[in-house]
Amino acid sequence: MRDLDYVAAVTATGGGRTVWLGGIAVPHRRLVLRWLRRQALRLADGHGRHLPPGSPWLRARDVRPVTFHGSDAPEGLRAWAGDEGRQDEAICALESGHPALLTVVDPAVGLRVTLVGWPVG
Repeated sequence: MRDLDYVAAVTATGGGRTVWLGGIAVPHRRLVLRWLRRQALRLADGHGRHLPPGSPWLRARDVRPVTFHGSDAPEGLRAWAGDEGRQDEAICALESGHPALLTVVDPAVGLRVTLVGWPVG
């Protein structure tokens, strides 16, 4: 079996506490980006509501939902997921050995949601 070369994680920080929402380990940077985009859209579309079943590909689990109190964070997640230029920047960062990072803030409650992918090793 091939070593897993990339990992991705989603966390939420608020009130001085960080909560792990989910993560994966995969063999290719494009899979990291694909998973991060999926999670960004799921979080944006969910707004804490019941989300559809998880993704069957690569047995990857989807992140736990988050309740946003405004539209800033969901709009930021959607904008990132749909922006080809920012996706290209993320792939280039991973390719050069750097993390791809996105943090959105729900200013109503100070909640920060961070999506990050990075190469292992």
